Amino acid sequence: MRLFVTGGAGFIGSNFILYWMKKYPEDKIINFDKLTYAGNLENLKEVEKNQNYTFVQGDICNQELVNAQTNGADIIVHFAAESHVDRSILDASPFIQTNIVGTHVLLEAALKNKIPRFHHVSTDEVFGALSLNSDKKFTDDTPYDPHSPYSASKASSDHLVRAYGDTYGLPFTLSNCSNNYGPYQFPEKLIPLAITNIIEGKKVPVYGDGLYVRDWLYVVDHCEAIDAIIHKGTLGKTYLVGGQDRTIPNIEVIKNIITRMDADESVIEYVKDRPGHDRRYAIDWTTIHNELGWSPSHSFEEGILATINWFKDNTTWWKNIKSGAYQDYYKTQYK
Repeated sequence: MRLFVTGGAGFIGSNFILYWMKKYPEDKIINFDKLTYAGNLENLKEVEKNQNYTFVQGDICNQELVNAQTNGADIIVHFAAESHVDRSILDASPFIQTNIVGTHVLLEAALKNKIPRFHHVSTDEVFGALSLNSDKKFTDDTPYDPHSPYSASKASSDHLVRAYGDTYGLPFTLSNCSNNYGPYQFPEKLIPLAITNIIEGKKVPVYGDGLYVRDWLYVVDHCEAIDAIIHKGTLGKTYLVGGQDRTIPNIEVIKNIITRMDADESVIEYVKDRPGHDRRYAIDWTTIHNELGWSPSHSFEEGILATINWFKDNTTWWKNIKSGAYQDYYKTQYK
């Protein structure tokens, strides 16, 4: 099989490529990535010389290049996206361009080149927020209600994919996942930010009261879910991919990390809340479990320990990232 993977130098995309090439060494992968601030080819050092792996630097909004590179692919696996809510609040324009226009360009290329399969990776944030005082979860029937420019742009891309399926007969599958964490995650996100700041002896910023709740999904479990969808999923269907049977407040995630790293809770620094901050996410992944046999392989305790150890063992990787332009962003965001 020949896979055209967008955003393969990013966090989830690079983990997916490493996972796929290990499990399916005969398959060929084209990694198509613009290499924005979150794209890092260091993530893929172990496969860069593999004859079945090819990297192409390019923008998914470039119609001519996308058409040429997708020609002959058996499947497009679409990860590429601007993905950080905080950055979307500071400037929504790149999110509209990449997440909406870029997805449209890929869909057009899929039709033009008669690609047999299009898998679109999306987020649970398109569903909005759940109440802290409820046990309710996002399900297959939950209506869309995005609250940030990021989630609105991802919701738009989801609608485009389904519209191309309905209107043009595009053979697609779609997955909405909960918050990922694990190796190679850019250290602006909650978990790697906490881990790396503790290692550096810095404060750990926590928005508002810290009671925001997320459904944490270890990135390898997410890769396994996409694998199951690609090989066994029903065309035209959406699968919800969640991490745990329980959800955890952000402040408890931070305290868990602090305990495991033998730090002190005095490193916690509560900062001004961000606008439109969703209170709680939780996914009901019954459908993908019942239909495809998938469930998370890692408990949160296992995943967070593996993640802490990875960042401890790969300080050069993240220290290179947390220099330069990242410092300007950090000072603006957490002033």
